[in-house]
Amino acid sequence: MKAISLLRSPAVRDGLGIGVAVGAAGLAFGTAAVAAGLSPAQAVFTSAFMFTGASQFALIGVVAGGGDLVAGMLGALLLGARNTLYGLRLADVLGWRGGVRRALAAHGVIDETTAATLAQPDRASARLAFTTTFVVLGASWVVTTLVGALATRRVSDIDAWGLDAVGPAIFLALLWPRLREGGARARLIAGLGAGLALAATPVLPPGVPVLLAASAALIALIGPESPAAETADDTEEVRS
Repeated sequence: MKAISLLRSPAVRDGLGIGVAVGAAGLAFGTAAVAAGLSPAQAVFTSAFMFTGASQFALIGVVAGGGDLVAGMLGALLLGARNTLYGLRLADVLGWRGGVRRALAAHGVIDETTAATLAQPDRASARLAFTTTFVVLGASWVVTTLVGALATRRVSDIDAWGLDAVGPAIFLALLWPRLREGGARARLIAGLGAGLALAATPVLPPGVPVLLAASAALIALIGPESPAAETADDTEEVRS
């Protein structure tokens, strides 16, 4: 009965829903990784030990373009740096003690586990949501990565099927909701970053334009948005 009540709790339902839905995107990573030249084993290893989607796609994007591995790793680390900030917040919310437990939890700190955890009303529910999301998403992400990698491996001509475009397509899918909800400043940062990357791509090695484009985020340090701008953004969202 206790197990049934746990399954019915909002924390577990949230974790299961997020884990299954987001975990399915591992298919796209497995496909993109093999298209970039990784073996299925390397793709699965990356999903299991890197376990942060945006950084994984950034890394294989550089590899696919023939770029330097150092540049690819720097870009991946830059995108994954936000998880450090999440960890600082979740450390207080979860309140776990012990080196091993904290190390395991740190590996699971990503966008989805953070969102599920912070939505809970108390510490017990927060721990349950974090653990459920981490376990379900981690398992499904690795399994679907393997499935996508093995399926792509069997395709003789990857480019003919358009599988080389999977990585960029996933990035655009992740970016679009943030542009719609982020306001004028988010759009300015995205536009400036895209412009820097496009301008630098013909003259710099693969991976370096991504790092250069990240400098556009420095705009976020220049004071808060004006109330007028925020009001205009809110009005636009309501109309849309």
